[in-house]
Amino acid sequence: MTESVSVLHLTAHLGGGVGKALSGLILNTPARGGIRHTIACLERPEKTQFIDPLIASGCPVVIAPDHETLSGLIKEADIVQLEWWGHPAPIAALCKGPMPALRLLLWCHVSGIHTPVIPEGLIRSAHRCIFTSPCTYGAPEVAGLPPDQKHKLGVVHSAGGFEGLQPPERQIDDALAAGYLGSLNFAKLHPSYVEFLTAVQVPNFRVRVIGDETNREILEWQCREAGRPEMLEFRGYKTDIVSELATINVFPYLLNPLHYGTSENALLEAMAMEVVPIVLDNPAERCLVTAGETGLFVRNPNEFGEAVDWLFRNPRERVRLGRQAAAAVRDRFSVYRSVNAFDGLYRETHREERRVFDFEALFGRHPAEWFLATQRLPEIFAPEGKASLGTLSAMVLPGLQERTKGTVFHYAAYFPEDLLLKQWAGQLGNANPDNDR
Repeated sequence: MTESVSVLHLTAHLGGGVGKALSGLILNTPARGGIRHTIACLERPEKTQFIDPLIASGCPVVIAPDHETLSGLIKEADIVQLEWWGHPAPIAALCKGPMPALRLLLWCHVSGIHTPVIPEGLIRSAHRCIFTSPCTYGAPEVAGLPPDQKHKLGVVHSAGGFEGLQPPERQIDDALAAGYLGSLNFAKLHPSYVEFLTAVQVPNFRVRVIGDETNREILEWQCREAGRPEMLEFRGYKTDIVSELATINVFPYLLNPLHYGTSENALLEAMAMEVVPIVLDNPAERCLVTAGETGLFVRNPNEFGEAVDWLFRNPRERVRLGRQAAAAVRDRFSVYRSVNAFDGLYRETHREERRVFDFEALFGRHPAEWFLATQRLPEIFAPEGKASLGTLSAMVLPGLQERTKGTVFHYAAYFPEDLLLKQWAGQLGNANPDNDR
């Protein structure tokens, strides 16, 4: 008889990549396999595109539970799966008061190499700690673990599936068409993205930009300053990404070297649509793209310009790389691989004893301490409320100045009564990397 295991997913929300990953995992879990999922969603949803199918499938979704309700859900669950990316809501919920004994499995949706980190105490305490990319093995908190801790580690990708992504018939006589899908925040997008693009000498080279238009004005200004005012074509947010990806065949996915991502759904979706990625040699991208087989790597603007020119002059190679990219990601990042991997992990974890966790000992007693526990550079946030920014590079600052993603602004908005968070946010509000304000 199949062992029955109940899993409670503790997540801040069900938006973006996390929402797609969890819905893909749960909706593809066999109904008769014995694994039963419940979701505790700590924030009230802005959009319900991932929640509605889960509820329709019979998966219980509890929205914004109070402490008593959450404690009851934890007590009833065989396993609590903490969806970790440094968001303040789960930390606040877990530190609000005593929790029942539990079996804790972490699924880490950030690399942990840079901010936000995965606290070492949390890794050591958890029954299992699962990464969404092998690159997380390079994070200091993971690399420094003693040998007796390594058995609890593993990797399960969070692509969420590629259903509905049907590529068009790519032809060698198709014109080169470049596009970008993803965040335009410079914590994710390379701050010098336009400089890379201007190195391209291919006639009439343009990049179609799909998605949120954060930083559009800055990027357009940079294009005008470079003498290429028409180089970026902003398409805005689109729900039909298949139609958009069908119109391009080259994907300049150039990210900030200090970005926090792992499985990079936008990149994998483009590859599944036979679009050839050009990426920088960052840890996460090295785990997703194989140079010369499923895409191209570049290190600087000149190499990027040469890569685009090569794809322009070699359309047969462009088609070959696109087809190989699609075949590779559909195999390596299949949602069924994730379902099968978690099935085994749940059954292993279920055989271990529940434990009582002291979450205040892991994160701290106050919101400012919770925030610092997630930072790669906590020393820049001084106890007297001054943020020391004088030595920060242009690559670091954009990540600190995001309004969400676990930054000081995010924590300050969650905990407006915390004066330290308010002071640090004030220091960072108008900072630049050359001034210590």
